[in-house]
Amino acid sequence: MIHLLYEWLKYLDIPGIGMIQYISFRSAAAIITSLFITMGFGRKLINFLHQKQIGEEVRDLGLEGQIQKKGTPTMGGLIILASIIIPTLLFAKLDNIYILLMLITTIWLGLIGFTDDYIKVFLKDKEGLAGKFKILGQISLGVIVASTLYFSEDVVVRERVLNESGDFKKEIVIDVESGLQDVQFITKDVKSTRTTIPFFKNHEFDYAWLVPFANQTGNFWRWLVYALAIILIITAVSNATNLTDGIDGLATGTSAISGVTLGILAYVSGNIIYSDYLNIMYIPNIGELTIFIAAFIGATVGFLWYNSYPAQVFMGDTGSLALGGILAVFAVIIRKEILIPLLCGIFLVENLSVIIQVAYFKYTKRKYGEGHRVFLMSPIHHHYQKKGIPEAKIVTRFWIVGIILAVLTIVTLKMR
Repeated sequence: MIHLLYEWLKYLDIPGIGMIQYISFRSAAAIITSLFITMGFGRKLINFLHQKQIGEEVRDLGLEGQIQKKGTPTMGGLIILASIIIPTLLFAKLDNIYILLMLITTIWLGLIGFTDDYIKVFLKDKEGLAGKFKILGQISLGVIVASTLYFSEDVVVRERVLNESGDFKKEIVIDVESGLQDVQFITKDVKSTRTTIPFFKNHEFDYAWLVPFANQTGNFWRWLVYALAIILIITAVSNATNLTDGIDGLATGTSAISGVTLGILAYVSGNIIYSDYLNIMYIPNIGELTIFIAAFIGATVGFLWYNSYPAQVFMGDTGSLALGGILAVFAVIIRKEILIPLLCGIFLVENLSVIIQVAYFKYTKRKYGEGHRVFLMSPIHHHYQKKGIPEAKIVTRFWIVGIILAVLTIVTLKMR
């Protein structure tokens, strides 16, 4: 919206108006606006939720400080959603296919989470939205994202052109002013299902390699494999974030750390100079996503003002499902989704702890007639609570691990 306004204002010769063109300026404006919304209007929403008695119903699981959280306002994810959507609408180019996809993702999963919270809070049904409907919603989003990225002509990557001998084609470019010569690779924009894979020399993986048998129907099979991968990623990350949202500030802070990392990856992937230097995939027009992720970072950091221990508001499924889905789809768009197990290692461990606990309990019950547990309680952050570690210390340590994983994720760009 601001960018469209620039088209009218640029003829007025207003000092500094040209800054609106730059992604860096609009990203800074987005994060400031997002922080203002969360911190400025967060208190009003909390007071409103208190007034309407929209509080968390807490089951007594024997965790320290748990009963004190009863009645804490929930559905605070509405603050996060507003703080992401409004700055994006204001400062991003709304004709950019990647921005549109991220807005659809935010609203789509936000609505699923809101429906779940609404059923729990207003209809007094502790089970909330049936799991099959959540999964159906996540699968539907995965199909939309996969179809858009696979079929849209606006979604391309820039690749180096090969000659008949298998080497990259090059051309000599002469600088008009200095007369200096420079050798550059010849490139072209192509449709591709390639993505980034860490620790390997060529640094890329193509989903099409999974269907080498494809013939005339190969286009469908390639799309199917691509869609299944995206559906799995979206479902796994959004549900894992939901599981992580169990103690004050854990999911919010961890999401902010992942968001910063993805923002760096998006910026270098959308910058032809940096992508060439790092020898990573250059994706035209992807840099605009820096504005969206700036709003995401501002929303999560700002929400921590009220969500850090002791929490004054919980995000509920309205926020947690959306945060996880945003991270997943963003990673897919910038073609760094294979890095998710490393970057979102906290979410992965939380998810695995539940799977291991349930599977081992069922196995031992079937074999010995009595179920046994690997952890004192799952997800794993509750295991540490049961061991008597203060909640704030658990969250801080998980954040530290998250920062380490984020640094390692960025380092993989140069580790071959």
